Amino acid sequence: MDQGNTAFILLAAALVLLMTPGLAFFYGGLVKAKSVISMMMLSFGAMGLIGVLWVLYGYSIAFPATSVGTIQSPWAIDPAEFGLESLLTTPEGAAYPPLAFVAFQATFAIITVALISGAIADRAKFGAWLVFATAWATIVYFPVASWVFNFGLNADTTGPGDVFSYGGWITYGLQTWIGVGAIDFAGGTAVHINAGAAALALALVLGKRVGFQKGITVPHNPPFVLLGAGLLWFGWFGFNAGSELAADNTAAVAFVNTIAAPAAALLAWLIVEKIRDGKPTSVGAASGAVAGLVAITPACAALNPIWAILLGVIAGAVCCLAVDLKFKLGFDDSLDVVGVHLIGGLIGTLYIGFFANNTGLFLGGDGRQLLAQAIAAFSVLIYSFVLAFAIGWVIEKTMGFRVKNEDEIAGIDTVVHGEEGYVLTDARA
Repeated sequence: MDQGNTAFILLAAALVLLMTPGLAFFYGGLVKAKSVISMMMLSFGAMGLIGVLWVLYGYSIAFPATSVGTIQSPWAIDPAEFGLESLLTTPEGAAYPPLAFVAFQATFAIITVALISGAIADRAKFGAWLVFATAWATIVYFPVASWVFNFGLNADTTGPGDVFSYGGWITYGLQTWIGVGAIDFAGGTAVHINAGAAALALALVLGKRVGFQKGITVPHNPPFVLLGAGLLWFGWFGFNAGSELAADNTAAVAFVNTIAAPAAALLAWLIVEKIRDGKPTSVGAASGAVAGLVAITPACAALNPIWAILLGVIAGAVCCLAVDLKFKLGFDDSLDVVGVHLIGGLIGTLYIGFFANNTGLFLGGDGRQLLAQAIAAFSVLIYSFVLAFAIGWVIEKTMGFRVKNEDEIAGIDTVVHGEEGYVLTDARA
């Protein structure tokens, strides 16, 4: 067992887990002051719920270890992995303990579910959110993670580092069918397109906020937004470089690209803001960085840094324009999960088809890589949107997903959680 790589994976997992509190700050700063507790609790609720579900059965759906050496059904499950009992020992010759990989992937599941919550800010019931998160994680995220990330743990290894023997249909299945598999190094499809499509579905199910129009609310705490974006960027190094599962040159390339792309996207977003609105904003800087991080996620190990910068410029500019589509198309995605994560994820995933080293259309490929990327991206988008809409609709029609209009207007922190984000005076005094 390589202790260095084991330490690297565990550190990366800790960095990715930090992204969810970072997201809570990012989203919390964007809502009105009377909804900040509710907004941040949606992220923390996801941490608690998905952390438990992952150990109980989530990993057994996402990474079933049966039928070693074959491409499994897209909805395979391994009962032997329930509760992780079969993964408590390290197979001989393995590069790192199975539980290190379990921990790393758990943090991906948590952040993906938390991302969706931004679309329903200011109007969602906490209990209904937890019910949705349970159902969506079970029938959408866990299977999709298997499609993209599944390299089933195999005790019958042939040598050090040869722990992983097969993968999901998006990577290995497409390679068999069209000659090249989709590239998604760290989760452009499984995380960002997946969450963005679900966010769009929930925004449609819950409907528009009272008085929905451009400028309906302004971020109540831009320093929170910047703090959250900084924590997200910091954690994203574990997200991207950590996905190599080894401290090597590929991880270093991913690390550098995780600097280059969001930096370029930040600048591009600010330039578009300056041209369009006359002023570059702090929230724009934070949003631009996140858009670049989203776009580089699937591509971070497949691009040279110069192409990562170009990707960042495209993502920052396009996402800045895309966030206003909700006003033209009439859906209320409160915190622009669709504009940043769905659009950014699509840009990054499809960009690989053009500029991936050796296989991109412009860098030695013949178009098959682009086809694979498109199949992967839109398969996940459609699957997630349809099921998220169905789950959200059932919850809304049964227990109710949305708070009352009067509670939304007043601010839902005290109604849902009995707390205030900012207690400036003590009523007991």
